[in-house]
Amino acid sequence: MITIKNNAQPDIYLQEIQLSDASEAYVNWLNTPEVNQYLETRFNHQTLESVIDFINVTLASPTEHLFTIRLTENDQHIGNIKVGGINTRHSIGEVSLFIGEQSCWGKGLATQAISLISHYAFESLDLRKLVAGAYKPNVGSTKAFLSAGYQQDGIRKNHYLLNSKPCDLIEVCLFNPKHQ
Repeated sequence: MITIKNNAQPDIYLQEIQLSDASEAYVNWLNTPEVNQYLETRFNHQTLESVIDFINVTLASPTEHLFTIRLTENDQHIGNIKVGGINTRHSIGEVSLFIGEQSCWGKGLATQAISLISHYAFESLDLRKLVAGAYKPNVGSTKAFLSAGYQQDGIRKNHYLLNSKPCDLIEVCLFNPKHQ
């Protein structure tokens, strides 16, 4: 099992997801409107079985690397982060995350998690570029990526539907300094 820690991100660490991480709390996060409002999982009711299936599929894929985000002080699982959709021909990966534990919102933990997964993607996977996207109203997510060193890469106008209305997608990216 892979664990990613760094003294520069002292509040959290990342741990490769395991089937034992599937829990009622995890399922509840995915079904809570405030948590899932910008997640694609919001379109389907989530169950323990659907979470277990997702974990199994992800663990079996060589292009998906899914980690739990855990508090250093008590090892509590507070969310997930993934570098996935890896395109080996172009050496690009997509970063996505959510903090399910609402009491942990607004504390900079997403920025720490993004920094950790980015370092892992560059050092262990030797990716050239990381990309991510957020619904325009999801200012917290975009801010977390920018705080972790990402730069805005573009805007896809009216790309998604949010509450049945067109919504822009804000795209960000980060390049591996070794490949510059």
